[in-house]
Amino acid sequence: MRLKIKLVKSPIGYSKDQKATVKALGLRKLNQTVIKEDLPQIRGMIEKVKHLLQVEEVEE
Repeated sequence: MRLKIKLVKSPIGYSKDQKATVKALGLRKLNQTVIKEDLPQIRGMIEKVKHLLQVEEVEE
């Protein structure tokens, strides 16, 4: 299973660690989408910045 992660809100105004988490997910611009494997590490990163993201599960 994979996760489709979209940045829907800007990390401007949030803490440095939250900005770094968004960057580590591979998201640079607003409305950019990335596909990531469904791993516990990725789920933890999503949980940290879930207020900035839209996440969908994608079947392969």
